[in-house]
Amino acid sequence: MTVEGKVVAITGASSGIGETTAKLLAKNGAKVVLGARRAEKLQKIVSDIEQAGGKAVCQVTDVTKPEDSKKLVQLAKDKFGKIDVIFLNAGVMPVSLLSSLRTDEWNTTVDVNLKGVLNGLAAVLPSFNEQKSGQVITTSSVAGLKTGPGSGVYSATKFAVKALMESLRMESAQAGTSIRTTTLYPGAINTELVQSVKEPTFRENSEKMYTQVGIAPDTVAQVVNFAIEQPEDANISEFTIYPTKQA
Repeated sequence: MTVEGKVVAITGASSGIGETTAKLLAKNGAKVVLGARRAEKLQKIVSDIEQAGGKAVCQVTDVTKPEDSKKLVQLAKDKFGKIDVIFLNAGVMPVSLLSSLRTDEWNTTVDVNLKGVLNGLAAVLPSFNEQKSGQVITTSSVAGLKTGPGSGVYSATKFAVKALMESLRMESAQAGTSIRTTTLYPGAINTELVQSVKEPTFRENSEKMYTQVGIAPDTVAQVVNFAIEQPEDANISEFTIYPTKQA
């Protein structure tokens, strides 16, 4: 199998894992549809991909708004005639102690990390069910496998993504719709994610840890490419991606 000719929609595509994945997939022949909130960054990435000979389009997308996710899927179908894969990658990580009661951050985390995934599923599943094929890839986190002090709400959303994806895999198998699911559990990947940590102590500690052990998002992009190119009758459902130096 190959990613060549696949139409892949990506959220959180204006930087980090989303940007790197878009460029790699386009280099390998996929047609990428990029969604994020920052229009100028999206347009620059599309320009870079096109100058390198790839195919890409973009649309401003706020994953907390259901209509934005629907428009992103529709853009893929309008521009490239279909959608094969959706990579639900947008996320935030405003970690803090529960006792700090940073409830606005809790709500934002749920809205982006959990509802954003649900909005993406609601947008793409009608197409995948109709064509009886498709692949959903999500960015969870190692915090979706185990939690710790300060990670309560963030981990809760990432554990929820794990549950959603496994349920979707099982439902698709029962229904015979052949939808593949892949959940990524990255460790310290050097992206803009740490910028969403607003609590001063956790921000300092996160920045220090990422500086010491973090790796480039290229590794995650390679994993996404690998997942997509697997045979249609094989569902590789989970990848945990730690930097070698991360304990």
